[in-house]
Amino acid sequence: MRFITLAWVIGQLAAAATVRITSSDNQEFTVPHDIACQSQLIKNMIKDVGDADKVSISLPNVSGAILRKVLEYATMHKDDPPEVPEIEPKLSWSSNDIEDRDKQFLNLDQETLFEIILAAKYLDMKSLLGVGTKTVGNMIKGKTVEEVRAVFNIVKDYTPEEEELIRKEKEWLEDHRRINTNNNAE
Repeated sequence: MRFITLAWVIGQLAAAATVRITSSDNQEFTVPHDIACQSQLIKNMIKDVGDADKVSISLPNVSGAILRKVLEYATMHKDDPPEVPEIEPKLSWSSNDIEDRDKQFLNLDQETLFEIILAAKYLDMKSLLGVGTKTVGNMIKGKTVEEVRAVFNIVKDYTPEEEELIRKEKEWLEDHRRINTNNNAE
């Protein structure tokens, strides 16, 4: 005899429900509820309206091409355990803990990568935002200022005098930090 739990029934209903999402360029996507709700923004919109099947969500800040990539990421991570909010969140600056599947997924041109990061921020998708920003961090890790400028095509627009002033300010900050560190160690 097979027992069916209420949790299983609710899970099946949630998986069967779909949400219609329209991108900024009017591309329409019909997305399974569990995939769409990886976005906290969309999850809250659905909760406010009530019936997911009757919800049509417009995303004026996300193009169809980027939304397609975001949904691809959400589908890839649909079976991941939910993130547990920390009581005191710790900043994780380590960019070495990106899963191989995420590295492969985010191996994109810079413009697309940055648009995905902006979409993740807008959609409130913390895991995608985290791996996206860590990917950018890896792009500049260990590089000189000149190398970072080259990676991101940043035009050097400071005069030599302004650069010298910035260097002096940076030296002052480093000296100040060293003094405070030594005082705190005593």
